[in-house]
Amino acid sequence: MTNILYSCYTNVSREGEQFIPEHVFSYQISGKLQMYDGNKLHVFEEGDFRFLKRNHLVKFTKIPPENGEFKALSVRLDQQTLRDFSREHGYNEVKHQHVEPILSLKHDPLYKSFMDSLTPYQLKPLENQKLMTLKLTEAILILLQTNPELAGALFDFAEPGKIDLEAFMNKNFRFNVEMKRFAYLTGRSLATFKRDFGKLYQMSPGKWLQNKRLQEAYHLLKEKGKTVSDVYLEVGFEDLSHFSFVFKKKYGLAPSKI
Repeated sequence: MTNILYSCYTNVSREGEQFIPEHVFSYQISGKLQMYDGNKLHVFEEGDFRFLKRNHLVKFTKIPPENGEFKALSVRLDQQTLRDFSREHGYNEVKHQHVEPILSLKHDPLYKSFMDSLTPYQLKPLENQKLMTLKLTEAILILLQTNPELAGALFDFAEPGKIDLEAFMNKNFRFNVEMKRFAYLTGRSLATFKRDFGKLYQMSPGKWLQNKRLQEAYHLLKEKGKTVSDVYLEVGFEDLSHFSFVFKKKYGLAPSKI
């Protein structure tokens, strides 16, 4: 997987996995990006820079400008690169320091000049590994110079610890990710996650998620007056026809009739 990612969309897009496995340093070239982390909606406009912390769930909507294209340039800072950097530059590993999952970075000339240097690789991938390492090292040095507190995220190599399952699921049931992601983020193997879930809810995670999402969908349709096309994505379904089928099966009415 390349560490330099260029995104370009001509239509509004909500597609993609809602999980951030590695830290990401991004530049919004054009259009608008909306990101929801389970607590807060973050909006990034043209010219904005952001830092996304690894091991977090995020929903995103990519909105191109009128008669234009959504464009973003991102640098993925993987764990091996950061481990190598920490050894070479004398940074000690830190554990579980609190850093917000989505950070809006205050504009700095270093960010723009760095992202401009990546322009040639938007259409032609950077295949020279030594040059790739140099660019990633430059990105890390810039982030540490402008935001020293990011060391608490960049050099935290610990895996998620075991956390309260009920609180986590009630907060994150709307995210459409594989069950193994939920298990990992709660500090459990998939087998342990399913076992603990069964003890807590007396049903499978899949059944609970469907019921919880349908209840939330009913509330949004009935009390908030939202449209079916918005609601099914918001609560974690990925297919409108499947959502309509299971909703009618549970409530006896098509969602459009609520």
